[in-house]
Amino acid sequence: MIIKFPYIDAQVWQKRIAAGKVHCHDGSLITRQSPFKPQQRIYYYREVESEPLIPFKERILFQDEHLLVAYKPHFLPVVPGGKYVNECLQNRLRQSTAINTLQAVHRLDRVTAGLVIFSVNPTTRHRYHDLFETRKIDKTYQAIARTNSQESLVGKTWEVKNRLIQSNPKFRMCITDGEANSHSSIRCVKQSAEQSLFELTPITGKTHQLRLHMQALGWPILNDKYYPHLQPLSADNYTTPLQLLAKKIEFIDPVTQQTRRFSDDSNLLLK
Repeated sequence: MIIKFPYIDAQVWQKRIAAGKVHCHDGSLITRQSPFKPQQRIYYYREVESEPLIPFKERILFQDEHLLVAYKPHFLPVVPGGKYVNECLQNRLRQSTAINTLQAVHRLDRVTAGLVIFSVNPTTRHRYHDLFETRKIDKTYQAIARTNSQESLVGKTWEVKNRLIQSNPKFRMCITDGEANSHSSIRCVKQSAEQSLFELTPITGKTHQLRLHMQALGWPILNDKYYPHLQPLSADNYTTPLQLLAKKIEFIDPVTQQTRRFSDDSNLLLK
């Protein structure tokens, strides 16, 4: 690493390694005793000079020898990226639990709140990754959108199927013609004069799928800066988070064969 990055002092690498910020492709941590292997791909968490502090606290809902389930607040990324390194759910949990092997097995958008599953034991980690890759996990979300009070929506359901592709800029997706590659089941559960609360069940797992499917129904999720129109880049407004919450997760544990059901007490509130 010293040869590859000559402007980074050896002591800096030693501190990063000791802090669990350097790891292999499979997620296992690099230590000072790790043998060198030619052509090995190594990952490390970048350091940033000025990192924004997210003023919201995560919560641990469950923990055993294989899994940790935590609630992620709005605006906090799951893993390091961009200008966020230490201010991410994974690093916060590594520090609070002293489990340096902790690794997220799936993702939520930074602006989305809700449940995230972490692997504790590297030897069983791949089995939990497989749950998401093979779609053997059920997830339920909540979302709030502006609606017309003259139309009663409570109890109605919609099966949204369409084709999603990468748009421009590339971090956005768009709906296009062609065979559907995304599917969500959406149900209205509450309604006020100006807003409605929806329960969303993604059948597939495309990027921004729920946000686009709500848009397709004519009800973009409240405070969405990406859809239906990309808003100018601006600082986070902590008083107006995206009204999307990953509320429930259910699956058969591939290690214990037990049915796991996790639900957070948080709820989105209508105005």
